[in-house]
Amino acid sequence: MAARRRLKRVAASQSGFLSFKSPSDPTSSVGSRRKRVNKNKKKNWNKYSDVNDVDEFLEDVRHQERTTGGLLSEKADDSLFFLDLGQPEKPQPLAETPQADEGRKRKGKASRPLRIDLILKPDSLVPPPKDILAYQQPNAKKLRRIAEKAERLAAKGVVPRKQKRLLNRRPIDRTVKKAVAEANNNPDRDYYDIWGQEPKVSADPWYLQQTGKKLVKRPEKLNEKPSVLPAVEVIAPGGSYNPDFFSHQALLQEAHQVEVQKKKQEDKLERQLAINKEDKATEETNLREQVEGLVEEENDDEELAPSKEDDEAALAAIAVTQKKSEKQIKKEKAEKLKEQQRLTSRRQTERQQQLFQLRSIKASIRQQEEKTKSKQMQRRIKQEAQKAQPRRLGKLKFQAPDLDVQLSDELAGSLRQLKPEGSILKDRFKSFQKRNLIEPRERAKFKRKLKVKYVEKRAFREIT
Repeated sequence: MAARRRLKRVAASQSGFLSFKSPSDPTSSVGSRRKRVNKNKKKNWNKYSDVNDVDEFLEDVRHQERTTGGLLSEKADDSLFFLDLGQPEKPQPLAETPQADEGRKRKGKASRPLRIDLILKPDSLVPPPKDILAYQQPNAKKLRRIAEKAERLAAKGVVPRKQKRLLNRRPIDRTVKKAVAEANNNPDRDYYDIWGQEPKVSADPWYLQQTGKKLVKRPEKLNEKPSVLPAVEVIAPGGSYNPDFFSHQALLQEAHQVEVQKKKQEDKLERQLAINKEDKATEETNLREQVEGLVEEENDDEELAPSKEDDEAALAAIAVTQKKSEKQIKKEKAEKLKEQQRLTSRRQTERQQQLFQLRSIKASIRQQEEKTKSKQMQRRIKQEAQKAQPRRLGKLKFQAPDLDVQLSDELAGSLRQLKPEGSILKDRFKSFQKRNLIEPRERAKFKRKLKVKYVEKRAFREIT
């Protein structure tokens, strides 16, 4: 309260202060005796304190700041008053072309503010408060120190490493023209199918990549089929309901070869699992195993005696460990040098001899190239053949289905007498496996979790 009264007294003491509002209470200036109240108690502060005059003064100051942008006492006379000289006479306009007159009208009309802008324009002339946080920079002191250091180095002629890297970078070719979008009214533009699979992309590739709208490029491998085999294989001519004799016999021969191969695999497995009769245990072998290690052999003492060959090897090792004399070292060094010279001369002689063997060397190189080409051709043929074979996609191998073939006495003369064979569902399932679309599978085996418990019924127990 004391601060408000002090502000009021200071403002009232100023000679140039002008008030917009007249005092609300004309009798306020008339002196009246104030009631003596104890202001030491807090409950009497607001009850017996009159601050209306201070509030009116502050409200008048705020009103002047909103309407005029400041106090009227601080404004200049030119901003508050103007000299009225009456209606000014308009000068006679010179004869101008209609085009220039029209351009001036358009220019003047465009310079006027819109009515909606005038309505939305703020009424208050008080400038917004200065946002101190907007002028603050993180690590300003550190950045200023770095800038000062860079200036000192630049004055000395030292180029920073970052600047060197920028200077050493390869120049980017900026001459590439950007793709210009075609106009919609161009009759020569390509036909666009709105029902097509691929959408028409006309935006900048960099923008599409950064915004995540660029379509992922389909890998070329996905366009390749996993197998070259057709989806539906045509059956052999011998599988018809009324086949030709030779075609039927060829199909029977193929089925016979498949059965023979299966029989060979079974026989091989039986031979591998068969028990050799010579490996069976007899009474003699059992007795020998029981007494093994109990009887000492007589040749043990002879084996313990040292042999002459071991003594000679030990003496040779001792002789090697003895220190060589200087004469021996020089002799070995000279022999080693002679051996090196001999090998060098031999290599040089072989190189000279190769000059006379150019024809044979060329022939050998030609043979080697032909052999390499033949191997490449065989490898390529093998790879092409493997494309038609099922690959190993899982833990199980692909088992080819049995051939649907009828014997000669089972052939039917017409479609009415033909008996159905095979299953379309199994045939399609095997075709998927053969074309590497799915992995070979087998039917899951049922496993019983709980054991079966057999209980005799009471009626059966009474009978027995």
